Amino acid sequence: MKRIKVMVNGMPGNVAGNIAKHILKDDRFELVRYSTTGPDILDSRYLIDDIPVQLLTPDVRDAEIIRIKEAEGPFITVDFTLPLAVNDNAKFYCRHELPFVMGTTGGDRVMLEKEVCNASIPAVIAPNMAKQIVGFQAMMAYAAENFPGLFDGYSLEIRESHQQTKVDTSGTAKAMVTYFNKLGVNFAENDIIKIRDPEIQQHEWKIPEQYLNGHAWHTYTLDAPDKTARFQFSHNINGRDIYSWGTFDAILFLQKKIDDQIKGNVFTMIDVLKGG
Repeated sequence: MKRIKVMVNGMPGNVAGNIAKHILKDDRFELVRYSTTGPDILDSRYLIDDIPVQLLTPDVRDAEIIRIKEAEGPFITVDFTLPLAVNDNAKFYCRHELPFVMGTTGGDRVMLEKEVCNASIPAVIAPNMAKQIVGFQAMMAYAAENFPGLFDGYSLEIRESHQQTKVDTSGTAKAMVTYFNKLGVNFAENDIIKIRDPEIQQHEWKIPEQYLNGHAWHTYTLDAPDKTARFQFSHNINGRDIYSWGTFDAILFLQKKIDDQIKGNVFTMIDVLKGG
């Protein structure tokens, strides 16, 4: 089988670097050894097991990507950058006809989808690339649609903990707010408890020390009005490998859509799961 070429943007970020590292070890893929990065990055390259990846800052990426496309031929772009860069990056991908998988959270999501729908490329866009969590979200979405008001009168607490460098609130937690509100609770995104303090994470949450720089712990607690019933859902992820495996599924799914000449379509990880 012909290898799928993949360019991973967002290095030297941890998630982007981890995905690129796994791509180098996977016979299904070939890493394009360039990565767009932020304007504040001074290094010109990033090493993955002694393999150099050239970093492209915003001031040079438009000119460089034309040359890269000519040299590499078709490839899929993976975006794990920063929330502030989401919409500008999408415009860049659409402008240069680069099909992409975006796991970065934040930005104007409505504008993001509109950008792709007006372009000549397909994309997979999801706030979470861990397919097991996405499957859990799908179950909650099903419950919300089929059992509205199931938790009428219940109070909800959402707590999420990520590494200190994650600047935004979890996109997964935000999505869960929508489902729980349809199930009858009254909860605002601003009420999500966001933990970024390593001391609290290690000593109160008991997150293993080696994962303080890379984890995603979520707990959703529902209490009955009279406190006689409690329902609790948790998903605790240590490390970043789970996002790599989901991203790989998204790449394979997107390649099929490219082969089918699908253009201007936005797909989600639910579509990826349904597509096998």
